Amino acid sequence: MRGQTLNLRIILKVLGSLLLIETFFLLVSLIVSLVYDESDTKSFLLTTAIAVLTGIVFRLLSLKSDTALGKREGYIIVSLVWVLFSAVGALPFYLSHAIPSYTDAFFETMSGFTTTGASILNDIEALPHGLLFWRSIIQWMGGMGIIVMSLAIMPILGIGGMQLFIAEVPGPVPDKLHPRIKETAKRLWGIYMLFTALLALLLLFGGMSFFDAINHAFTTLATGGYSTKQASIAHYDSAYIQYVIAVFMFIAGVNFTLSYWGLKLKFSKIWKNEEFRYYFGFTVVFTVIISITLFVTEQTSAEKAFRDAFFQVTSLMTTTGFATADYLKWVPFLGVIAFVIMFFGGSAGSTAGGIKIMRIIVLLKNSAAEFKRLVHPNAIIPVRFNNHNIRPAVVNNILAFIVIYILTFVIGTVTMAALGYDLDTAMGAVIATLGNIGPGIGKVGPANNFAFFSDAAKWFLSFLMLVGRLEIFTVLLLFSPSFWRG
Repeated sequence: MRGQTLNLRIILKVLGSLLLIETFFLLVSLIVSLVYDESDTKSFLLTTAIAVLTGIVFRLLSLKSDTALGKREGYIIVSLVWVLFSAVGALPFYLSHAIPSYTDAFFETMSGFTTTGASILNDIEALPHGLLFWRSIIQWMGGMGIIVMSLAIMPILGIGGMQLFIAEVPGPVPDKLHPRIKETAKRLWGIYMLFTALLALLLLFGGMSFFDAINHAFTTLATGGYSTKQASIAHYDSAYIQYVIAVFMFIAGVNFTLSYWGLKLKFSKIWKNEEFRYYFGFTVVFTVIISITLFVTEQTSAEKAFRDAFFQVTSLMTTTGFATADYLKWVPFLGVIAFVIMFFGGSAGSTAGGIKIMRIIVLLKNSAAEFKRLVHPNAIIPVRFNNHNIRPAVVNNILAFIVIYILTFVIGTVTMAALGYDLDTAMGAVIATLGNIGPGIGKVGPANNFAFFSDAAKWFLSFLMLVGRLEIFTVLLLFSPSFWRG
């Protein structure tokens, strides 16, 4: 870190500018509220005013700031923006009394922005259209990342923007599609919007209403999992809709750099990517195991068994959290598999949460290499990924991440148990929030929600959502004394 004084003015300047971006999406939601002429209009007006005034005050306080944005400022901004956006974004729910408790409103909003999808709502369909749209669009914003969006449309962040990009993009190695970081961000968002529009059209074709199709397209590409229906995708008793959403969940779990090459019809580049092959292979293996077991134990048709398996595997693997079946009602063996899948996550550089497939590959390869080194102690046996040797420092970073991830899961589980929850529920709630998945196990399975937790538990789980979304190191770094010494 730099040995200089922390540049507070540039932090305020960037946060103020980002808050004005949130204001834009609040205005879009306000328009939806006005179109449907419902009770949430006033809450959006008040929240928009608060967001604008706060953003302007932050900008005024930073008028004399320079443009130097170092690593420390970048990590602080990336962490604070999710908290700030959630604090402001909770206001429409709270001020409209749709969610009377601010703790619940903040939990719902943090769950949205971090694309976790864990909800406290017991009657989603009772929400006005404006709030339903806001609930979906915050997931869409958070999916690609608030900072990446900012790099695409705000020239002010072009200076020092790589520090924000590294801290924000999910995965150990962020891919750049262009030498200039702002151009990379624009291309990523272009792909994101294109897939969102395509999915919305396919859902419309399948019989969804225009409003529902737009909302589900937002939350599918974000791998967020918020639905406009209490029963999630199970509400739509349509094989077509379930297959379409499952395929797009899978696509959203692929590194967006590979999606770029796919759009350029360079499919060989996709298949040559080792992470994609593992991601595809894990999905196929888990789907086959679960579908065969369902066919044997549930006395259902082969197609229904395959569809339920494929949908739930892609939903959990990509940490989307949509549901068409309650995996906790399947035979216990499948419940264990579902729990294991929750740790995987999608590809690095995707909108998915979890550990990420690339890290799992490196873990497996490094473990195999260690066995070889035991047999051949004098041999130099590197860990290779995509036909390239991985530097030992990168391997150590990945192994440290996995250890800290598991340790965070354990500490989180102990904390939730100390708050009075049974072990299954504690484990389920922690992996569901830390992995940004949504549903878990125990009392937070796909048929339940998080409403019954105490306020203390909800604030703690909100923190875990943030830690998981920002890949652990970004947030935990702020608790290091050396970080603040500069």
